[in-house]
Amino acid sequence: MSPAKATILVTGGAGYIGSHASLALQRAGYEVVVLDNLVYGHRDFVETVLQTELIVGDLEDRALLDRLFTNHKIDAVMHFAAYAYVGESIAYPAKYYRNNVVGTLTLLEAMMAASVKKIVFSSTCATYGVAESVPISEDHSQNPINPYGASKLMVERILSDFDAAYGVKSVRFRYFNAAGADPDGLLGEDHTPEPHLIPLVLLTALGKRESISILGTDYPTPDGTCIRDFIHVTDLATAHVLGLEYLLQGGESDVFNLGNSNGFSIKQVIETVRAVTGREIKVVESDRRPGDPPVLVGGSDKARKVLGWVPQYSNLSDILSHAWQWHQKRHGE
Repeated sequence: MSPAKATILVTGGAGYIGSHASLALQRAGYEVVVLDNLVYGHRDFVETVLQTELIVGDLEDRALLDRLFTNHKIDAVMHFAAYAYVGESIAYPAKYYRNNVVGTLTLLEAMMAASVKKIVFSSTCATYGVAESVPISEDHSQNPINPYGASKLMVERILSDFDAAYGVKSVRFRYFNAAGADPDGLLGEDHTPEPHLIPLVLLTALGKRESISILGTDYPTPDGTCIRDFIHVTDLATAHVLGLEYLLQGGESDVFNLGNSNGFSIKQVIETVRAVTGREIKVVESDRRPGDPPVLVGGSDKARKVLGWVPQYSNLSDILSHAWQWHQKRHGE
């Protein structure tokens, strides 16, 4: 099936990663329909940048989903819609299991009713839990240590079962820390409240925050802070297009890690932001946050080999430079 003839439903397409994936789909010649409840998504991302149809609603609204699939000839689904804050998931697990698991189940049932049997799923490295070896490969044991990771693992299991029973084919991407922004400055990261390290450091550099907190300096790492694998959001989006094309060409269900295979500590990220922005950044050291593994670094050899994925922006300075350009544009000086 050629891209020009395929219409893709992107759930959560008004959010950070979903909007970048939607833009990548459009650039590759696909038609895009976005479903988003706008709890965390941005209407202007869809209406101004993507300039495509936005359907506002929740995954748990089966009647809405049925109307959507009736009114649009959807060829496949990219599923990003989920709550994704580790700390919040620990405090409010019911919210995460209902939205992430029940919402996905409702989506899958609506897809089947409409004979749509291809889905690219946004999973997470949080399904692995504490790393037993680094870099983490796809066959690493999955023992999530927070409800967010557990909810995504449940969906992975559901997708495996739906393939075996109903022939629903899926590509599941377990990715590490999405970061950066569209290199052309069209899209970027903008959450309220903002939970993620890089935008928080950049907002501090802009003077929008007084300081940045390091949550834990006693981890078993070289400088005592958590080590994470940061992957450029544009590279993530490219991988999702490749995963979709793999399914459209008849590929079997599979799972792929998406990461840079390189880890950077929290302190290293802050120092690189200082270098990129030329700004001083006040740091406050705080206690650990529950549910954070010390090290998360992923191996992506499988995605490179099977999907032909080649990340373009693996340098941390490039990732931070694009994010800095976006934050200056979005939030001003």
